[in-house]
Amino acid sequence: MTAAERGFLLLCAELGDGRKPLTPAQFRTLRAGVLARIEKPQEADRALTADDLRALGCEASFAENVLELLGRERELDRYLSVAEELGIRPLTRVSGAYPARLRCLGDAAPAVLFCRGDVSLLDRPAVALVGSRELTPAGERFARQVGALAAAEGYVLVSGNARGADRAGQEACLDAGGSVVSVLPDGLQDHTPSSERICYLCEGGWHLPMAGYRALERNRLIHALGEKTFVAQSRLHGGTWSGSEENLRRGWSPLFVHDDGSPGCAALIALGANPVKPETLRSIRKLEPAWIPLGSAPASGHR
Repeated sequence: MTAAERGFLLLCAELGDGRKPLTPAQFRTLRAGVLARIEKPQEADRALTADDLRALGCEASFAENVLELLGRERELDRYLSVAEELGIRPLTRVSGAYPARLRCLGDAAPAVLFCRGDVSLLDRPAVALVGSRELTPAGERFARQVGALAAAEGYVLVSGNARGADRAGQEACLDAGGSVVSVLPDGLQDHTPSSERICYLCEGGWHLPMAGYRALERNRLIHALGEKTFVAQSRLHGGTWSGSEENLRRGWSPLFVHDDGSPGCAALIALGANPVKPETLRSIRKLEPAWIPLGSAPASGHR
C-alpha cells in the first residue's frame, strides 16, 4: 500500500476509534490545495506536515484535526489487520483497482471503499438494477428478467442487496450463472460471499452499521457502476425515486424504467428515462437509450 493510499484512509475512513474523518467537502478542499502546490508528481505521496498546512492557509483548528487524523497509524494498522482476516480489502481513489466507472461521479466519487469478494468484478462490464422493496408480481418478474439477461450476456449485475427488486435480480443473476456486485448500506463483517461470483462493496468503513443516510448515499454508486441502469418499480418518493431522478439530472448512466403504468415509473419516464416493456426486452446489450435529457452529460471524473 502506498503512502498516498494510507493518507486517504487516515483522512477519510472511519477506523472504529471514535474519530470522525474529514467530510467529503473538507477533503476535496485540502486535496485540491495540495495538488495545486506540488511541483513533482512523486511529492503527492509524502506525508503532510504542519508547515504544509500553514502554507495552504488552513485554520489552526482544521490543521490540528488533519494532523491528528494522520497520526492514527496504529489504529489504521489494527483496522486493516482485522479486515484482512475477514477477507476485506480497502480501495481508495488512488488505488489501481478503484472502479473506473465511479470517476464519472467527479467530486462525489467516494474517497474510500471496502470490498469483500472478487474485486476483479468491479472492472467487468456491468448493468445496475434498482427498485422498490415491496414489489408487485410484475415488478418482481422484471427484476428477475434483468438479472437473468445480465448473466446470459456476460454482464455483472450491480444492485443494493435490499429486500425486493435488488435481491430478486441478484438471485436470478446468480441462479443463471452470472456475477453480482452488491453495494451495501451496512458493514461487510456480516456479509460473507457465498460464491466466488459475488463482491460486496461499502463506503467509508467496513464495520459501519446500517443507516438511512448510507442507504441513500449508496444509490449514486449503484447507478454509476452500471453501463445502464434498470428500474424494476418505483414510488414517487423514497430511495429508488431519489437515486433515479438524480441519475437523470447528472447523467451517470442511461436509465431504463419498467413501463408498468405506475405513477412513479411514469414520472421517471416523463423526466427522460427510457421506457421498457418486459415483452420486448430481449437483450440488454442491444438496448439503446432513445434520448438523453439536456444537461445530463456525465461529470468529468478525476482523482
